[in-house]
Amino acid sequence: MTEHVNRVYDVIDQQHSHESAATRRQLVAGAAVTLGGMGLLSLPSIASATNKSGVNDPQTILNVAATAEVLATIVNTVGGEQVPLDRVTRRNIRAAAREELIHYNVLVSPGFGGKPLTKKIWVPDAVFSSRKDLLETLVVGDQIFINAYLIATTTFGDAGKGTLARYAAEFMGAEAVHRALARQSLGRLGNDRVFMKYDQVEEANGPGKGMPGFTNVLVAVDQLKAAGFGFGVPGSKAGRFYEFDVVSQRTPDPRNVNTRTVR
Repeated sequence: MTEHVNRVYDVIDQQHSHESAATRRQLVAGAAVTLGGMGLLSLPSIASATNKSGVNDPQTILNVAATAEVLATIVNTVGGEQVPLDRVTRRNIRAAAREELIHYNVLVSPGFGGKPLTKKIWVPDAVFSSRKDLLETLVVGDQIFINAYLIATTTFGDAGKGTLARYAAEFMGAEAVHRALARQSLGRLGNDRVFMKYDQVEEANGPGKGMPGFTNVLVAVDQLKAAGFGFGVPGSKAGRFYEFDVVSQRTPDPRNVNTRTVR
């Protein structure tokens, strides 16, 4: 057990100090199951890495964000094609696919300068194996993106880049909607947040419960790798490669998707 994971368990214990000891043990046990199931117990930096190494510089954040949007465009596009979904859920996922693609295009534009680490993504077969698996992947993935964009908002703001900070907040808001709709399609409360979750342990019942947040943007990549995704190389779970330049050519473009530019 790493020092960082122990810290996660300590935080859970502190946040639920008003509960009985038995209840706290159940919460810690639930977190252990979630962390272990996603392979996160093996990652020493997962819990709440600090920025002592300076990795949260604006360029690194833009590069990680562009890479995340490559992955999200692929998962939402292919998921909307291959997975049996009800009409409303399919419409939402198809819209999310276009929104993620627009995010990518903005991030790599000259005004931003993001550079994806790769556009060749290994996606576990399990992601597209059922409606439940796709939606649970989206819930956890969108929360990772929310956390990363909140890091971006803080970093850009601290650097005096107010416009970029606002842009990051706008991206984060869209990812929060995606998470909420995926939870709702799973039959769970979508409108379940008073504030967007940053580096706290996930306390919402459902996918990702007990999963730690982070303050180091590179941990977003670590968490996605732990879930089986690969960035230019095969991931840790059975799957296949998807090429962004191929998939994005068939990404849906619903006419009702609006507010397509940042100002």
